[in-house]
Amino acid sequence: MYSRNIVLPTQKSFFVFGPRGVGKSTLVRTRYPNAKYIDLLDSRVYQRLLADPGALLDLIPTNHLDYVILDEVQKIPALLNEVHRLIESQQMKFILTGSSARKLRRGGVNLLAGRALTYRLSALTAEESGNDFDLTLAIKFGMLPEVLNAAKEEDKARYLLSYIDTYLKEEVMQEGLTRNLSAFTRFLQVASFSVGSTLNVSEIAREIMIERKVVESYFQILEDLMLGIRIPAFTKRAKRELVAKPKFYFFDTGVYQTLRPRNVLDSENEVGGAALENLFLQNVLATIVNEVERYEISYFRTVAGSEVDFVIHGRDKLLAI
Repeated sequence: MYSRNIVLPTQKSFFVFGPRGVGKSTLVRTRYPNAKYIDLLDSRVYQRLLADPGALLDLIPTNHLDYVILDEVQKIPALLNEVHRLIESQQMKFILTGSSARKLRRGGVNLLAGRALTYRLSALTAEESGNDFDLTLAIKFGMLPEVLNAAKEEDKARYLLSYIDTYLKEEVMQEGLTRNLSAFTRFLQVASFSVGSTLNVSEIAREIMIERKVVESYFQILEDLMLGIRIPAFTKRAKRELVAKPKFYFFDTGVYQTLRPRNVLDSENEVGGAALENLFLQNVLATIVNEVERYEISYFRTVAGSEVDFVIHGRDKLLAI
């Protein structure tokens, strides 16, 4: 098991968001061994609380003073009203994990503003993986904990295929985020060609033969599920004509490599170069996303072709990479 660098509270309720498979459940159960753990992926628990969110209190031992962990809380957004009540009336402490803030945010539910901090967990970083970090393998298979734990390359590849089939496709369908799974699957493949490049949504829409606004909604789904990110162009105080479209990346290089269709004409430098850029970004994001000081990440490219891959800027820093 790998030690994570994220610093979490000890006295205040908080959310931990992150894609499936990054180790949220393992992290909170390890850090808070005395917490009461409630898994909303357990069908019996899910059905009970879906029918009656007020039954949450019945699942918590009397006089329990430690944290209560609600795993995958986005499954039942209405539970947050009950969590709010228990924080206010009984001073309970909650850890709320989730792989999507979409249903919570778009459902207009109580997000516990001011009563729960928010953190994000990413795939492992090079620093967190320690001596197990291998740049070549990281570029090819990514940094998900289960991937690093797999001894054979075949097992790493099988896990990533399973991850995509059971999560990127089935989970998206189950959440009701799209009715056309075949179009979304094709979108994921076409989007993989855009990693590290300026995003041309209209061109992707033409290739998949669906409306542009649908493609836009698909990219929003990836961002809401924390599976992808669009990096805007850096335009502050620009004195030259700049490219304005965003660039796109997946949250993990292994997911990108598995989604990316291959043929005999593909250049390994092209695919590997985009994967290296993706790997660098995911490490940077994991390092800064939970900092109190907020940093923005963008890129700089002139119409003439001069480029800076990443610009990281905040109140006290400006880094061009």
